[in-house]
Amino acid sequence: MAQYNHTAIEKKWRANWEKNPINVNDGKKEKYYCLDMFPYPSGSGLHVGHWRGYVISDVWSRYQLLKGKYVIHPMGWDAFGLPAENYAIKMGVHPAISTAENVENIKRQIGEIAAIYDWDMEVNTTDPGFYKWTQWIFVQMFKKGLAYEKEFPINWCPSCKTGLANEEVVNGCCERCGAAVTKKNLRQWMLRITAYAERLLNDLDKLDWPEKVKKMQTDWIGKSYGAEVDFPVEGREEKITVYTTRPDTLHGATFMVLAPEHAMAKGLATDETREAVEKYIFDSSMRSNVDRLQDKEKTGVFTGSYAINPLNGAKVPIWLSDYVLADYGTGAIMCVPAHDDRDFEFARKFNIPIIQVIAKDGKEIASMTEAYTDASGTMINSGDWNGMESAVLKKEAPEMIEKMGIGHKRVNYKLRDWVFSRQRYWGEPIPIVHCPKCGNVPVPEDQLPLELPKVDSYQPTGTGESPLAAIGEWVNTTCPCCGAPAKRETNTMPQWAGSSWYFLRYVDNKNTEALVSREKADKYLPVDMYIGGVEHAVLHLLYSRFYTKFLYDIGAVDFDEPFKKLFNQGMITGKNGIKMSKSKGNVVSPDDLVRDYGCDSLRLYELFVGPPELDAEWDDRGIEGVSRFLNRFYNLVMDNRDKDIKATREMVKTRHKLIYDIEQRFEQFSLNTVISGFMEYNNRLMELNKKEGGIDRETLRTFVVLLAPFAPHLGEELWQVLGGTDSVFHARWPECDAEKMKDDEKEIAVQINGKTRAVVTLPADVSKEDAIAAGKEAVKDKLAGTVVKEIYVPGRIVNLVVK
Repeated sequence: MAQYNHTAIEKKWRANWEKNPINVNDGKKEKYYCLDMFPYPSGSGLHVGHWRGYVISDVWSRYQLLKGKYVIHPMGWDAFGLPAENYAIKMGVHPAISTAENVENIKRQIGEIAAIYDWDMEVNTTDPGFYKWTQWIFVQMFKKGLAYEKEFPINWCPSCKTGLANEEVVNGCCERCGAAVTKKNLRQWMLRITAYAERLLNDLDKLDWPEKVKKMQTDWIGKSYGAEVDFPVEGREEKITVYTTRPDTLHGATFMVLAPEHAMAKGLATDETREAVEKYIFDSSMRSNVDRLQDKEKTGVFTGSYAINPLNGAKVPIWLSDYVLADYGTGAIMCVPAHDDRDFEFARKFNIPIIQVIAKDGKEIASMTEAYTDASGTMINSGDWNGMESAVLKKEAPEMIEKMGIGHKRVNYKLRDWVFSRQRYWGEPIPIVHCPKCGNVPVPEDQLPLELPKVDSYQPTGTGESPLAAIGEWVNTTCPCCGAPAKRETNTMPQWAGSSWYFLRYVDNKNTEALVSREKADKYLPVDMYIGGVEHAVLHLLYSRFYTKFLYDIGAVDFDEPFKKLFNQGMITGKNGIKMSKSKGNVVSPDDLVRDYGCDSLRLYELFVGPPELDAEWDDRGIEGVSRFLNRFYNLVMDNRDKDIKATREMVKTRHKLIYDIEQRFEQFSLNTVISGFMEYNNRLMELNKKEGGIDRETLRTFVVLLAPFAPHLGEELWQVLGGTDSVFHARWPECDAEKMKDDEKEIAVQINGKTRAVVTLPADVSKEDAIAAGKEAVKDKLAGTVVKEIYVPGRIVNLVVK
């Protein structure tokens, strides 16, 4: 018998697919758009962890192909941004050169996976033909007032020498390089994503996404209900407005805290406190928001000024503390230490009065050792509000405050506008001209793309200026409106700019008149299945939803959510659950595994290693079992290739159970149990083969079709062996017949007083009387006493109760 030569088989079928593509759009089939998250072309190349997501998406795409659909399954490159530029600097080459080399290398490596990517749809964010439309979207946002300039303290990475969005700061460090993030006051371009906060929140309900991701986005958007309250500053005309979700506790506000960046912070200092206040403001500016919020030890400085509680006229000392952030609410909070843990800790540290205003059963705590934070209770020490239920007052207080004229009811969001500019070279130029007369003017649409100039020196300056600022011949231009001398914007867009809409471009990537034609958008969009890591929950996924809603609003597309269904695959890790990376020396290359076991074996093992949504620790030894399974099935088919076996009832039943079990597991995305299911049914067929002298051709062909999405090379080879004249992927996914799955016979346990004494095989539709009779016969030599009760559980148990 011929041995399974994976090298020869895989080479044969790859050549065949090159000549005869299996996924062709005939214009008649229903479309199915399955997409991987946009990969960055890393200089490190692919390891076995990267394979997992690509294999999952390809298996699902091939499954849809067998379901009779035209599958849109493209691939492209998220090649602008910090990662590519940092790699280029490290290697001492221009990012255009290193990026092109990395794309070529990873494209070759992805080819080893044998995925059915449509390379005619390929896009690259660094292609001027692509980023023309990235710039066009920015111009439309600018015209609608969603793109604007602002100078304020931003997250600053001293290593990457650029500003970062809040979402790019993880545990106080730069998401990309790991350096501690500080603050820097810079002019920035912003996108007003907050204008879409309510829609981004509400529309999560219509998405077939993991609940974990939807909760992460819900928490990031952070909708809350409360009131803005105006506190007059003693001896001044000014007022400080605070946002609070607990206006019912206003009588308990014994101090207020401003963010160190608050516009009034310095001005509130007195002669006695000015030096300390200014030092505190400077020190706070050097720390990230995450660090400030995570610090267990609260710090602060008294400004020397007081506000007046508008409800009871009490003097309230005004402090600065870095646990209050300028970009949440109003950047100022009223502090009720009796009912907030942070405020209680702060008040105890700085000897500030603590006044309890909510009490369980109306009973005040004599000496508070911790904040009373229960959500309900009775109001005390609260003037006219005494005796009210706090839960009721919490809802009514905003309107009461509004009627008093001391504030307004307000809905607030934790979501901040998106910091959209970077002080780096390798990114899309922002298409804005700064004119002394006309202000900020967008580059006319017929002049897009505004191409990134070719330069020799692209290293970041660290001054807050992009390297583009030093290119006089590019910076100096004329105003598109008045023709006066003007200057181009020198900041570039973040790496998220292209990835926020790339999925639209794949289906119309050669269009020079629109980012996507309405005809193709209506026909092929949106994405039906999106596959990628959960780490993008509040970055790429949120930004893509924002972009899609904006493009819907301006009529570019007719849908407002980009991805109907989302699947987050878990990570493949090294030993002890450590993330694979070259620096840790635990990267496993797929090349040797493909050479020794074949692409199909590695594809199956990537899925067999564990539930696809969970992280899994890699162990090379496990691939041997998968390889043995493929060899056994290959041998089973080859053993039967020339036989004419008539299907027995058992073969037909096994065939239909196989279809049912595999499809059920497939649809539930339990891909690891699909692989184990193949192994189980292969063992059953091998037993039947031995018992019956062979397996009928239809059962083997059915198995081959089911296996083909997972092991496409072997699937094609065995389909041909079994008489197939076309690609196995032009067959149809088999359907199971529930009637043919039914068992003719059942094994029934016979018990005496609840203990099994025998097992009998009876017809599946046996009557109660016949089952009990057969059971008695099987244990007649074990019966000692009188049968007082006979119990029959259909198809499972006969139990004889004996005394």
